Amino acid sequence: MTVSKAADHVYRQLPGRRSADPLPEGSLSMSVRLVELESSDRRTAHRHPFSDEIIYVESGEGLAWIDGEFEEVGPGDVIHVPSGAIHATVPLDGSTMRLVCFFPHGDLGQNIEETEVELPSPGEPN
Repeated sequence: MTVSKAADHVYRQLPGRRSADPLPEGSLSMSVRLVELESSDRRTAHRHPFSDEIIYVESGEGLAWIDGEFEEVGPGDVIHVPSGAIHATVPLDGSTMRLVCFFPHGDLGQNIEETEVELPSPGEPN
């Protein structure tokens, strides 16, 4: 059994978001990422070339952006991102979002590619 205690999660800054990878990278056949998003942070999109992603919206409200299309999301929603799809999640103004992201790939460091695609702020036309 592997248990990762909340007090031990180490968050690091990524483009437009803070994230923690609570499980030992590469030691399991899957990975999990915890993400915090602030509405004031400018986002760029990213993709996962080797696996789908399942995102659980723990708290906050915002927009899921996948391959150029926006969908409103909020607490309790689950988002499926197909393998290779360029995507990002953008909090609504004044909202902080917390996400739990699941990947059927054990080494997330090898399964993420940041892009130069900058998203519009919520409310701006895309």
